[in-house]
Amino acid sequence: MSSPSKNNIIMGTFGESKVFTEHQEALVLKSWSVMKKNAPELALKFFLKIFEIAPSAQKIFPFLRDAKVPLEQNPKLKPHALSVFTLTCESAVQLRKGGIAAARETTIKRLGASHFKYGVVDEHFDVTRFALLETIKEGIPEMWSAEMRGAWADAYDQLVAAIKAEMKPSSTS
Repeated sequence: MSSPSKNNIIMGTFGESKVFTEHQEALVLKSWSVMKKNAPELALKFFLKIFEIAPSAQKIFPFLRDAKVPLEQNPKLKPHALSVFTLTCESAVQLRKGGIAAARETTIKRLGASHFKYGVVDEHFDVTRFALLETIKEGIPEMWSAEMRGAWADAYDQLVAAIKAEMKPSSTS
């Protein structure tokens, strides 16, 4: 895959309050139930895609800064990627039942503080959104549609809005 230019990346609508419909929920549930089986592989592809699009994003991750092994062989990247991918997908699945991001409030606060601490900016969220949608599209090509894309994009945007609302210095740092 060639790296998309900034013009090819569909910019998110973070912070916009949208209703996540039952139909969107059904699309996300169905697709996540299929993707779950390959979650570790998809998670790694997701992060490799992020770094392909934005190599400088590697600097955000302390465990990648001075790594001497290729990304796909980094022992800390795989579990981190799986954790992020799973949290993102599980949050999307729970969105209608649990509200924004469905992750515990403490998890969202922690994510907001860590994203702030490591200097995550809007462009990083945009690249991650694009990489997530491309990873899902490649992970479930037979299920992919404009509606599916919209459901996942809306869910991601709502998760990001919750994280961004908490992006401030941690009271414990």
